[in-house]
Amino acid sequence: MNITFNKRDPLYVQVIRYFKEQIATGAFEPGEEIPSRRELASKLKINPNTAQRAYKEMEEEGLIYTEGNNPSKVTKDIEKIASVRQEMIMEAVDAFVHAIRPINVSLDEVVGLIEAKLNEEQEGRK
Repeated sequence: MNITFNKRDPLYVQVIRYFKEQIATGAFEPGEEIPSRRELASKLKINPNTAQRAYKEMEEEGLIYTEGNNPSKVTKDIEKIASVRQEMIMEAVDAFVHAIRPINVSLDEVVGLIEAKLNEEQEGRK
């Protein structure tokens, strides 16, 4: 578990974002057990109350669930997972559009550059 914290956002928000990324990418499988709040706090060197707040928020959002005294697990709700993935994509697209807007680039040029970059990335993985 490797999170690089920034100084802008509250730590619990950054922890939630990390979990969302892991869920959206499939690194955390549906129903997979996640570390306890104390384990997470220890691994990330954060206050246990911060870990507790992050888990509470994730439970409220339906990202994770806890049954009784059993360990918390990633949601099995495929629609929720798809929603998290869509949220992550939209955040990236919003940031991208905001960044390129001042350049005044055409849609065709942007699409071409994105296709080229994705192809380059895929070739690099082979």
